[in-house]
Amino acid sequence: MTNKMTHTKILALIPARMGSSRFPGKPMEKILGKPMIGHVYEQVIKSSLLHMSAVATCDKIIFDYIESLGGVAVMTSNMHERASDRCAEALLKLEELHNIKYDIVVMIQGDEPMIHPDMIGEAVFPMLNDKNIKVVNLLGEVEDDDEFRSKNTIKVVCDLKMNAMYFSREAIPTNASNSIGKQICVIPFKRDFLLDYTNLTPTPLEEAESIDMLRVLEHGFKVHMKPTKHSSHAVDTKEDLKLVEKLMKK
Repeated sequence: MTNKMTHTKILALIPARMGSSRFPGKPMEKILGKPMIGHVYEQVIKSSLLHMSAVATCDKIIFDYIESLGGVAVMTSNMHERASDRCAEALLKLEELHNIKYDIVVMIQGDEPMIHPDMIGEAVFPMLNDKNIKVVNLLGEVEDDDEFRSKNTIKVVCDLKMNAMYFSREAIPTNASNSIGKQICVIPFKRDFLLDYTNLTPTPLEEAESIDMLRVLEHGFKVHMKPTKHSSHAVDTKEDLKLVEKLMKK
C-alpha cells in the first residue's frame, strides 16, 4: 500500500458555487465564525495522501476567499450543472499550469464541512487495491427517519459487492435494510474516467434526481461504495447549517 501511495499522484478538488438552487450563497455562509468552504478546505489539506488541493469555482468571491487563506483556487465556467463536470475542467487547467498528470482526482463537495481528513484515505484505498474500480463514493449511515425521508439526503442502495444500485432523494427501498445508506460526497475518480464522465451524455435519472453518480450508473458503469467510520452531515438548507454548527461545537 505504501509503495502504491508513493507513486500515485492524487489531486483533491472541492467544487463550490454561490448559485445553489436550495441554498443560494451557502459556501460563504459562516459556521462557528468561518465560511463553510473554509472549513472544508482546511480539513481537506490535512490529508497527507494529497499532492495538491484546490477549490473549483465560478464565483470570484469564493476564489478570492480561498486565495486569502493561502490556498489554491481555480476559476471555471458558470455553465456546469454537475460538480463532476466542474472538477474535470479544473483538473485540466491545473495539469496544464503545473505540467503534471494526476492519477486520481478526489471530489469533495464544498457543502461537507464535517469532513475528516481520514475520509479521503477511506475512499481512495479501494481504488488502489482494485484496478477495475473507476470511481468510489463514501457511504454513511442514515441516522434517523427524518434524514431517511428528507429529499436533501441522497440515499444509496447497494448490491452484495457494495456497488451502488441506485441513488435517490426519495426514501428507497426501506429504512430497515442493511443495504442502504446515505451518500457522503467524498468521491475519488480515476483521472481518465473523470474526463470520460464529462464526455458522457447527461442522463434522464441524473437530471430528474440532480445526482452526478446516476450518469455513471445509467451509462452502465459501477460506483463502488465504501462505508466510512466517520459521521458527516451535508449542508443543503439553512436548517442543515444550524444543525451542523451544533454538531461541530461538540
